[in-house]
Amino acid sequence: MMPIVLIIDIARPIEEVFSYITDPLQFPEWQLDVVSARRDDTGSRGVGSRFVTTRRVGRMQRTTTQEIIDVDEPRTWAARTIGGPVSLLAKVTVEPRGDTTRSRVTLSFDFAGRGLGKFLAPLVRRMAAREAPKSLQNLKRRLESGEHRTDRQGSGT
Repeated sequence: MMPIVLIIDIARPIEEVFSYITDPLQFPEWQLDVVSARRDDTGSRGVGSRFVTTRRVGRMQRTTTQEIIDVDEPRTWAARTIGGPVSLLAKVTVEPRGDTTRSRVTLSFDFAGRGLGKFLAPLVRRMAAREAPKSLQNLKRRLESGEHRTDRQGSGT
């Protein structure tokens, strides 16, 4: 299957966008299906670091561990799920737009199923294709309104 690719322009510098969008602890703030997220290691944000997310998938919640497989700050980031019936490969690219105050974000999601997950992957993909654009609009709103700065200061991150 072809990956799902979404693109959005955000009126914030690439360093700020990259820092926020690739921090798993911020995922519940802007990804509408994420219930919770935590780091599963020393807190590093580099290649090999792991984090755990709990997402709403339909009427259920599913917890998965993901591993960061690529980081080239502040431009690219990628993570993949470890184990489970449906694997996800998520890639983020942040590029400057015009002057240094605007960014273009490209998100790519690719799903694959193992075992019974082969039957679930198309359903998960359809749900992601429907919900991810809403999360991206939420990301844009939070970053451009400055909501993310207040939340991050209060959370100690």
